[in-house]
Amino acid sequence: MDKVPALCRRVRFVLVEPSHPGNIGSAARAIKTMGFTDLRVVSPRVRDYKSDPEAVALATSSVDVLQSALTHDTLLDALDGVAQAYALSGYSREFGPPIEELRVSVAKAAAWLELPRERTGGDIAFVFGTERSGLTNEQMNLCQTCSAIPANPLSPSLNLSQAVQITAYEMQLALLGDKDEELYSWQSRFDEGAAAPVAAIEGFFGHWEKAMIACGALNPEEPKNLMAMSRRLFARSGLRQNEVDMLRGICAAIILSKKERVGSKRPAGDGSRKTDPD
Repeated sequence: MDKVPALCRRVRFVLVEPSHPGNIGSAARAIKTMGFTDLRVVSPRVRDYKSDPEAVALATSSVDVLQSALTHDTLLDALDGVAQAYALSGYSREFGPPIEELRVSVAKAAAWLELPRERTGGDIAFVFGTERSGLTNEQMNLCQTCSAIPANPLSPSLNLSQAVQITAYEMQLALLGDKDEELYSWQSRFDEGAAAPVAAIEGFFGHWEKAMIACGALNPEEPKNLMAMSRRLFARSGLRQNEVDMLRGICAAIILSKKERVGSKRPAGDGSRKTDPD
């Protein structure tokens, strides 16, 4: 995700005439969780929204984005330096910019940002209207595209901050594209340990078959497809050596209980051989 922050700085989220300070705080949180920080607020009903208790509470760890938000008197001012503006709206309008699904819009926006800045001439912005009535026709006309979030026709209305969250999420995915990059630094913990070699996996399957016979799950006279199904199951998991060792330990316990195994192992160095089932 190293490349995302640089491109994220060229994406702004514009809230036009929001009525509730809490939605502004929630929007700040929504965009920061997706790596964005540029929040613009046009003519808010509560002018001192940055210090509003509800806005601060709902921003939580994103108060810095809330405090750095720029306030504008008009949408035109908020779009200064923007070359592509996407208006979020699901309303059918006789006039105005063409409407398309949000996922199509963010794909175009991401491709736009990949171009050299001297060719694009500016940044991009996602514009959200007031909670009750959305954007006016005049405000829509300042945007080049109308982007719609596909929703249930029986209940198509989204809360303002919810729409911001969905848009920020989709834009982040579009910026990541097909890049094979680690999402979180801790995700590699699932890949600890070396992959089990073929010989180790085959040894485990022999052990697994004995364990299934011992517990009555597999009848050697009528094995059916249990071993084939087991192979498909474990093949999907990408077994690691430590996982094979753990599974073989479980198999050993099934074949011969711990109580029965007492005394089957002698202290190392006495020349005896391990007698546990293998």
